[in-house]
Amino acid sequence: MGELNIYGVYVPVLVVQALLAYIGLRLLMRVTDPWVDKGWIFLPSIFYLCLYITLLGIVHWGFIVRFS
Repeated sequence: MGELNIYGVYVPVLVVQALLAYIGLRLLMRVTDPWVDKGWIFLPSIFYLCLYITLLGIVHWGFIVRFS
């Protein structure tokens, strides 16, 4: 996809996408943390990893649709 030039510093677009996905993950963790405390989610670290990868895919798809 390329990179962005921010005041002379080239930032890969994937870094921006990863940051947006991480912010979304932190927001969703506020909702899912009570489920982890109650034991409804068996392996929270794997669950959060899968959730992050899903969010990263959604953000990447949004960038492709928006900027193509």
